[in-house]
This record gives sequence, structure tokens and C-alpha cells, in this order.
Amino acid sequence: MINKQWDSLKSAVADIRDGDVVMIGGFGSSGIPLQLIEALRQHGARELTIISNNAGVREEGIAALLRDRLVRKMVCSFPRSAGSVWFERLYEEGAIELELVPQGTLGERIRAAGAGLGGFYTPTGYGTQLAEGKETRVIDGKGYVLEFAMPADVALIRADKADLWGNLTYNTAGRNFNPLMAMAARTTIVEVASVVGVGELDPEHIVTPGIFVNRVVLQEDRQHAAA
Repeated sequence: MINKQWDSLKSAVADIRDGDVVMIGGFGSSGIPLQLIEALRQHGARELTIISNNAGVREEGIAALLRDRLVRKMVCSFPRSAGSVWFERLYEEGAIELELVPQGTLGERIRAAGAGLGGFYTPTGYGTQLAEGKETRVIDGKGYVLEFAMPADVALIRADKADLWGNLTYNTAGRNFNPLMAMAARTTIVEVASVVGVGELDPEHIVTPGIFVNRVVLQEDRQHAAA
């Protein structure tokens, strides 16, 4: 039987390399793989490109990666969130690059990568600075911008439950970008609240099939509770 559960957060992220493109799931405060992000920070891979909805807040999550200067480029929709300071500081210093992507376009670029598509045309951004340098086309009298698919080397995501084969369910808003990112990365690493046996998840509730998941790690507080 294929068992995708790993023994620790540290081992799950140990082969992330300098310069990798890393997707990180989450929306607002929901569905963020905070323990995996902290493991990545401690691992210390540098010059990362981070693809996420935002650039973190205060001192936690992606903000901690920025604080430790592990990130070369942010690709996101909301680089400035309430309580965020580290992205602004680095950007003002010229120490980080930013690719600003409208939220719907971000999701679709990730989805396109997972679906094996090269790109798509969208009206979002047409006629604005976001379209500068990009191919545009008028279709049926409406302007569109060509956006390319956005794959990644690694996706760090969070789910509610996983089975040993990597099938995933999510808790309400925790679903957000996580299923799309699981499909778009070469290696998908999942932080979960619980791991169950194969067959214990209702097939009708599985959102991400295990074929898109490489590693499953139980949250540390859950590990301690189970010990």
C-alpha cells in the first residue's frame, strides 16, 4: 500500500532547494499551512519565489519568510494586508520583486497549470498597467489579455483530513486556493489536522484526490496528542 504520511514537518520540506518556486495556500486566516511554513523557514532555503494570495501578516507565516530574507520574489494579489510590515520594508529597500496578479487571474493561472493548459485570455487588466508587455487580443469587440499558466516546484497546503493515500477533505473556507495548488505543483506537501485509514473518508467528500498529493504531515500539536 502507498503510504504518503511523513514522520515530521522537518523531513517533509527538507529537499526544498534554493531558488524553488513555492505555492502556499490560504485566504485571509483560513487554510494556511502555518506549521509547514515554519518548517520551511527553519530549513532555510533561500531565493524562493512564493506564490500566494497575500504576503503574510505580522511575524507569522509568509511574513516570517520575508523577515528572514528567504524570498526573492512574491507573486500575489494582496502584498499589503492589515498588520503586514515585512513586505513593505523589503520592497522599499528594493530587496524583493513583486508580480501583482488579480485574484481571479491568480486562481485561473494556477488552475491552468494543473489542467495542463498553456494559458488563457482574460478581460481582467486589459487597458491597464497590468497588461503592459503582454499579448492582447480583441474578441467579439472585447479586449483580452493573454495570461500564462503558473506551475510550481512545490505546493505547501493545508487540509482538514487525509487518508494514507493522500486523499483530502477541507474545512469550509479552508478549501480556498489549496486544491488548485495541489494540482499545479511538482511536489505537493499537505499539513492536516488528522489522518485516517484508507476507505474512512466518504468518497463524495474528497476534494483533492491523492494522485495530486506527495506527502502528508500531521500537525505537531496533533502528533503530541496522539502520542
